[in-house]
Amino acid sequence: MTTENIRTYDVIVIGAGPVGENVADRTTAAGLSTVLVESELVGGDCSYWACEPSKALLRPALLRADAVHVPGIDPSVKNPLDVEAVLAHRDRMSADWNDDGQVEWVKSAGIELLRGHGRLTGEREVSVETPDGDTVRLRARHAVAVCTGSRADLPPLPGIEALKPWTGREATSARQVPRRLAVVGAGVVGVEMATAWQALGSQVTLLVREEGLLPRMEPFAGELVTERLREAGADVRFQVSVVAAERAGDGEVRIALSDGAEVVADEVLFATGRAPRSEDIGLDAVGLVPGDWMATDDSLTVTAVPGDWLYAVGDVNRRALFTHQGKYQARIAGAVMVARARGERLETGRWAPHSGTADTDAVPGVVFTDPEIASVGLTVREAERTGRDVEVVDYEIGLLAGALQYRPDYRGKARVLIDRDRQVVVGATFAGPGVGELLYSATVALTGEVPVERLWHAVPAFPTISEVWLRLLETRRDS
Repeated sequence: MTTENIRTYDVIVIGAGPVGENVADRTTAAGLSTVLVESELVGGDCSYWACEPSKALLRPALLRADAVHVPGIDPSVKNPLDVEAVLAHRDRMSADWNDDGQVEWVKSAGIELLRGHGRLTGEREVSVETPDGDTVRLRARHAVAVCTGSRADLPPLPGIEALKPWTGREATSARQVPRRLAVVGAGVVGVEMATAWQALGSQVTLLVREEGLLPRMEPFAGELVTERLREAGADVRFQVSVVAAERAGDGEVRIALSDGAEVVADEVLFATGRAPRSEDIGLDAVGLVPGDWMATDDSLTVTAVPGDWLYAVGDVNRRALFTHQGKYQARIAGAVMVARARGERLETGRWAPHSGTADTDAVPGVVFTDPEIASVGLTVREAERTGRDVEVVDYEIGLLAGALQYRPDYRGKARVLIDRDRQVVVGATFAGPGVGELLYSATVALTGEVPVERLWHAVPAFPTISEVWLRLLETRRDS
């Protein structure tokens, strides 16, 4: 590189999704000059193809599912959803795929934005190919943060490109409802999109290789979602795999399954996992393998690159693939960069300011299905796998007065795991309508390591679903 063509900043951030935006905001607020590099829309997948549009599609379906059971509501609420209105709402929540508002925020925060594809070219050096074909060379005084996220990982199915399958992007941005939709996958994207499109009028067939839905969560969560999907008319099949698929001349997708059956659909969504967006960002220039996940320590510093200058934040590091968790990592990484730039000593102990402890001990997540699923910390399976000695306490949420007020036919379940030695909550799972709003209290209990006996003094208001915490304590006492 020749110095006359190089722009120098304290921090270079590659990727302007929610994670990159938060890294840049933290470093800029601390007085470090920061440039944000983005090749697509500022705001990233979450704003335009994931969190925002998917929840906009799901909200009318979930609200209707609750409303049809509440006395006094007009029976017409059971009528089909207004598809045009739902899709228009989805478009608004996705800002019509226009990032002007996000760009305005970036500028107001004092962050410089550079449009183009960024690639690492050496230590603290990045080359950006701009949309008009120019190349801009950047150098960082202190840090480069890779915040490029992840993408759908399609299975190695022969002819899958010709199939023109949906991924999460197509599923959240589709302009019309397919008459028949096949969904492949048991995870969050699969079950949420099955819920949304079935409610919008598609005949959904959900094809699952595992024995149940949401296999990383407590089994009762997937069982309740399965029950409601089937009640809504979806065809849910377990322990089947796609062995072949083709799109016929009439546009139909014909899917051959491992059990010998065939499914015919108008569209097929593969929700079978994620892969890092790291194949074309110059990892080989710093001794890493293009296309690999970027491993970090708890300070979000890439461990395989010496010098403590390269960071991987968000999905690309595979620590916890949630937008909110990536933003948490961004806050930690930003604090680490600032501390190192100032020559300050890092505080990296458990729950310390420069340590992403929550990535391993308290990752919260909500699945916006009917019913909602909310979880944080360990499941029973994870506790057994890691040799943790835990008490398991369950309670039927539908027994609560607050739950019956919410929905007279309320069905749901709560489970907490308590570390026997430390007497603190180390895991919680809630399944039922509206339980997503219970999750923060559980997350606080975990991260604060609140002694179980102290929770008796946390008084829930009556009649609310949060009374489940009191009932769990009483169940444990009486067992």
